[in-house]
Amino acid sequence: MKKKGGQLILIEVGVVIAIALILILIMPAMLSAFRLNLLGRFLSLAIVGLGLDLIWGYTGLLSLGHGIFFSLGGYAIAMYLKLQIPSGELPDFMELYGVTELPWFWQPFYSFPVATVAVVLIPGLLAGLLGYLVFRNRLKGVYFSILTQAAVIIFFNFFNGQQQLFNGTNGLTGFRTLFGANVSDTQTQFIFYTLTVIFLAATYGICRWLTSGRFGRLLIAIRDDESRVRFSGYNPTEFKVLVFAVSGAIAGIAGAFYTLQSGSVSPRSMDIAFSIEMVIWVAVGGRATLTGAIVGTLLVNYARTFLSEQFAEIWLFFQGALFLIVVTVLPDGIMGWLKNQKMPLFNRRQQIATYPTLEEDPEVQNERQNLGN
Repeated sequence: MKKKGGQLILIEVGVVIAIALILILIMPAMLSAFRLNLLGRFLSLAIVGLGLDLIWGYTGLLSLGHGIFFSLGGYAIAMYLKLQIPSGELPDFMELYGVTELPWFWQPFYSFPVATVAVVLIPGLLAGLLGYLVFRNRLKGVYFSILTQAAVIIFFNFFNGQQQLFNGTNGLTGFRTLFGANVSDTQTQFIFYTLTVIFLAATYGICRWLTSGRFGRLLIAIRDDESRVRFSGYNPTEFKVLVFAVSGAIAGIAGAFYTLQSGSVSPRSMDIAFSIEMVIWVAVGGRATLTGAIVGTLLVNYARTFLSEQFAEIWLFFQGALFLIVVTVLPDGIMGWLKNQKMPLFNRRQQIATYPTLEEDPEVQNERQNLGN
């Protein structure tokens, strides 16, 4: 059994590496610079989709606030890029609003190592703190979703109103250089694209590792029946805080790569609509599958791009229809539907279940017999 499991892991690793090589070596030859940049942005969004699947699909906690962590990662790298100016000068928007001295919290972002650590650490710590405050009071379900949505409103209004510190609603734009290279240059953008592919593959590997072993089974047990997990001697709060922090850190990395390739970051990525869009990506692809989060993100974003180009005025109706179709016809998403078709390619990994199905549950069968008598 272990030998077979090892072979499946090797096959999965081989498939991931093959897809990554196709994205890095073949896709640039097939796509224009604009379309390749677009693909790079969508792959960045797929990273945050993986993080959301970790907390929603496997742990059962629907976060409607991942736009916060995504944006904080973007702002962290954007602040470093805005400081790539001659010594003594201020970012252009600060001079416009009459700022005469660089704010103290901008000072550490002169350092690239500090900025890269901040991309991961700030969203991760914020998610951990928010999770601790919520989970220690045993709030879950719709209450957790409402609280994360309230946090989105708070952060959106804060960043939107800080013209002097973050350029308000316009956000941070106009990046020039990184290590002496022009940020908007085609070669530089290709490096960002390549790094995005590598980090997406690495994030998939980390999420697969987290969800495949005992830790992953515990997350699913928390999702299915938290009370029983608590009675078994585990403290679900610690695990939920940890996985929420990891999910937030992943979102921060995604935000940084998206900012590098889009050339801007603004409070718009913190609004409620964007966080809900993330949920739609995972729902369309299929919860608790990881590959579904990637497939759903790419599919929805490419569909939106295509439809907005072809039907500029009514493309939002198509997006809504796509979500309704998936929810009503494919409740398990695309990957869930493929698994239900018993296709060997999608059934190599055994489905993890913490409880027997209703048809096999002896308690349910016993109750049915009693009702029959």
